[in-house]
Amino acid sequence: MSVYRTLLGLFFRHFYSTLAWSYDLVASVVSVGQWTDWVRSVLDPPPARPTLELAHGPGHLLLAVNRQGGRAFGVDASRQMCRMAIRRLEQAGQEPRVVQALAQALPFPDQTFATLLSTFPTEFILDPASLQEANRMLRPEGQYRIVPMAEIIGNGYLDRVAAWLFRVTGQYADLPPSWTDPISEAGFRVRRDDVLLSRSKVIRLIASRAENKESQAA
Repeated sequence: MSVYRTLLGLFFRHFYSTLAWSYDLVASVVSVGQWTDWVRSVLDPPPARPTLELAHGPGHLLLAVNRQGGRAFGVDASRQMCRMAIRRLEQAGQEPRVVQALAQALPFPDQTFATLLSTFPTEFILDPASLQEANRMLRPEGQYRIVPMAEIIGNGYLDRVAAWLFRVTGQYADLPPSWTDPISEAGFRVRRDDVLLSRSKVIRLIASRAENKESQAA
């Protein structure tokens, strides 16, 4: 099993870099055409501006935020993903506010953003350094919205096959309450706010700065 996990991890590293060109196709296939709906579930309600997406991938969510009237910025460690996002935004006539950087070292001043977004992130999402940076980026009244995974619940044949593959590859497992402990330890209050779609359930977490809640209570 450890060899299998190692090989799977190697695939995903290339998936975000040398194989980035295949991202949209693979995402659509493995989700049985639901990927776009899963990603956009983080936009309900529309996020306050300005918005920063961590690990923006090919830029679909950045485009959607801007089209909602928002002001989206993006950070991704992958040079290939940054290029794809910039090209997509420019083709849509939008200014690409995209930076290649690590979530553990964000190149923005303190409290720059009203909303942080991250959908289907890799293991960086629970890294104490990236969580500390997220806390630093967020304004006191802001939100950090995270979609770590989705569960396919449709009864169709393809849905059942996809659900099985998600379980086998470890892309879906019941999210234990302890999963959010690192987020809480980084100074956030976290609540789960799942989104139910016709053939799937999107696991969504809403985090806010704990100090803001405490000041309101006082």
